[in-house]
Amino acid sequence: MLKDITIGQYFPLGSVIHKLDPRAKLFYTFTFIIMVFVSSNFISLALCIACAVLIIALSKVPVKTVIKGLRPILLIIVITSFLQIAYVKTGVTLIDFWKIHITSGGILQALFMTLRISLLIVMSTMLTYTTSPTSMTNGLDRTFAPLVKIGIDFNIVTMIMTIALRFIPTLIEEVDKILSAQKSRGANFESGNIFKRAKMLIPLFVPLLFSAVRRAYELAYAMTCRCYNGGKGKTTMNALKYKKCDYLVTLLTFAFIAGVVVLNIYCGEYNAEFTFNSAV
Repeated sequence: MLKDITIGQYFPLGSVIHKLDPRAKLFYTFTFIIMVFVSSNFISLALCIACAVLIIALSKVPVKTVIKGLRPILLIIVITSFLQIAYVKTGVTLIDFWKIHITSGGILQALFMTLRISLLIVMSTMLTYTTSPTSMTNGLDRTFAPLVKIGIDFNIVTMIMTIALRFIPTLIEEVDKILSAQKSRGANFESGNIFKRAKMLIPLFVPLLFSAVRRAYELAYAMTCRCYNGGKGKTTMNALKYKKCDYLVTLLTFAFIAGVVVLNIYCGEYNAEFTFNSAV
């Protein structure tokens, strides 16, 4: 399970998506996330799916890796789907036995929510797959640079976010090493009740905490030795500059927004009976 967590990893594949300006990638990622929530029917959601598939294909990131990133949240998806099926009682009754009452509305609502959650995770991970931590930091700094004029130094926030994303794979690898070491000493993390399992995790979290603190200290020391202070006067080795492809992606993002809005208006809101209400 730990090896399935791919959030924060970067795959230097040199694709068209990798070469885009990080500001353009941040713009279409945040826009996509908003549009997924705005989508009110299966047709507009299908447009989101088509855009996600196109981005995955252009990024050259293996489909297996993208699917692998969904495994850690599989439990959340299953619970969400179960709740939708259990509490949505609209539509045609499919199963009515004892206390089990399943309708077409519940099934479709569960499918709708599953697609939404999956799209959110896929696009969020695609941003880290195709953007290096340094580019991510520079993109966030340039995007939120106007906030400095009102007294908000966003540089510290972007640095914290980038370091957090960067160390997720490192900490996961550290946990895997500690688990292997503890199991070689006879530790059993899979048997017993929930309280016994929780107690067995103590030998895991203590060395992990010490390792995280040690890495944080080493990082702070390295940044201090390099005279890093961030904020005003900070420069970058590779200055960000919008290219033709970045402008094209931004234009296509606006077209995507217009497409979702038009489909929502003309196709209406999603109805649990698998129909679409006409827009008023």
